[in-house]
Amino acid sequence: MTGNLFVLMGISGCGKTTVGRLLSEKTGLPFYDGDDFHPAENKEKMRIGEPLTDKDRLPWLRTLAEHMREWRAGGGAILACSALKKEYRDLLRSAGTPDQPVQFIYLNGSVAQIANRIEGRHHEFMPPELLESQYHTLEEPGADEALQIDISLSPEVIVRNIIDHYAL
Repeated sequence: MTGNLFVLMGISGCGKTTVGRLLSEKTGLPFYDGDDFHPAENKEKMRIGEPLTDKDRLPWLRTLAEHMREWRAGGGAILACSALKKEYRDLLRSAGTPDQPVQFIYLNGSVAQIANRIEGRHHEFMPPELLESQYHTLEEPGADEALQIDISLSPEVIVRNIIDHYAL
């Protein structure tokens, strides 16, 4: 039995983890935070305020894609992952199949919204100083690549919209 794979994507602070946990509760699909799979070297770079490069990110993304294949075979999953560039999403997309493609959900918000959220939280290795580098790296997906969700909505409304869109 294979399952659906959903990737909640967007800039750090857009609500991927909050929405992912709530979506998991509502659907019964397990939730995984991509940050938990970063190697120690990546976490240390981010902790000291150094942006990750493609060289840093690609092994991490390959690891996530491999896990996604396992999760699909096990019934599906929800993954929170920034997936900032199209090539990153393409790598993650490789974990899907033609009849069960990976579904991307882009949690989109303004710089001001996300900066405000980041200032109000503590993240183990993602300091507010890296927000600018994430926006610099971001290649926004089009509506044909990802379901677009405005983060000004409440997490409950966002989850309801996702469930309704995918008929979960």
